[in-house]
Amino acid sequence: MQSNHTALLVMDVQNGIVSRFADDPEVLVPLQNAVKAAREAGTPVIFVRVAFRDGFPEISTRNKSFSTIAQRGGMTSADWSTQIHDSVGPRMDEPIVTKLRVSGFAGSDLEVILRAYRVDKLVLTGIATSGVVLSTLREAADKDFELTVLSDACLDADPEVHRVLLEKVFPRQADVMTVNEWISSLGVNG
Repeated sequence: MQSNHTALLVMDVQNGIVSRFADDPEVLVPLQNAVKAAREAGTPVIFVRVAFRDGFPEISTRNKSFSTIAQRGGMTSADWSTQIHDSVGPRMDEPIVTKLRVSGFAGSDLEVILRAYRVDKLVLTGIATSGVVLSTLREAADKDFELTVLSDACLDADPEVHRVLLEKVFPRQADVMTVNEWISSLGVNG
């Protein structure tokens, strides 16, 4: 199924999150290009989303971020808001991992899938840079994955936080490059 030990993670690019962060559909083009290039190169594409069971048994009232979701409703596994956005729509053979917190690893089977694919290098994309990308990067670094972050395939509501993470924080644990730079390194046309 794969030609290397790398996987592209497309994280939280789901309807409810895209609708809050991507007013301009053009901002999703780098994500689309990354997915297309990964497929052409034989690199597994793994989609990560956040979703909960009906009744939100996974959400503690002590969790400041997620307890508002339980109060507001929505974000259940079948809800429109938790489905992967059509702009990067997964193929039937591409896993969709459901997580229960910010990191792609939290409450999910992501690590099991990565081990099954024998992945030791992750290429991270997603929404938001200060949320799922940061949390997944930190946890993946602690798990000794080699990491790349595609700077223009990450979005955040705060441009300054996005910049600081990409320029000052992420380079300590990951290579940071654009989608086009990454595509060039793959040797595909993108």
